[in-house]
Amino acid sequence: MPEPVPQPHPVLTDDGHTLEGELRVANPERAGMVLCHPHPQYGGTMRSLVISALFGALPAAGVTCLRFNFRGVEGSEGSYDEGRGERRDVGAAIRALDPHLGAEVPLVLTGWSFGADVALSSSDPRLAGWLAIAPPLRFLADEAAAAADERPKLLVLAQHDEFRPPAEVEAIATA
Repeated sequence: MPEPVPQPHPVLTDDGHTLEGELRVANPERAGMVLCHPHPQYGGTMRSLVISALFGALPAAGVTCLRFNFRGVEGSEGSYDEGRGERRDVGAAIRALDPHLGAEVPLVLTGWSFGADVALSSSDPRLAGWLAIAPPLRFLADEAAAAADERPKLLVLAQHDEFRPPAEVEAIATA
């Protein structure tokens, strides 16, 4: 089967910004995933290494993927907002991907580093769960709410993470 071609897919936020995004549609489709990139102030974009690897590989496994740039990154309007506006960006990306998914198709919110924290801050009812890769847990909107949400969360942590040891992340995520 040929690899799905990324399609430009603008994401419109509820506060009037147009974010740069790309969509890869899987066929057949088993799940949908929104991909959130690392910290925009330190070079993070939707083309960052981990996000690009997921965006490239997952459609072949049946996962329709939407990756996007947070506000103020590359072709996205707006400016960095210390995680607040970026949470709005995530909500907009979920709404942008949702019409491309069947009603019973689970939607997973995935992020790497800063993007993982912003993802874990979303409680959108459409979400089936989260995949958080190296979350520093410095930009969570509400640690207690994230930990209390009973939907599945997979946290991928390096044994010697530069921001937080895995045991500390686990304790916060399960409190």
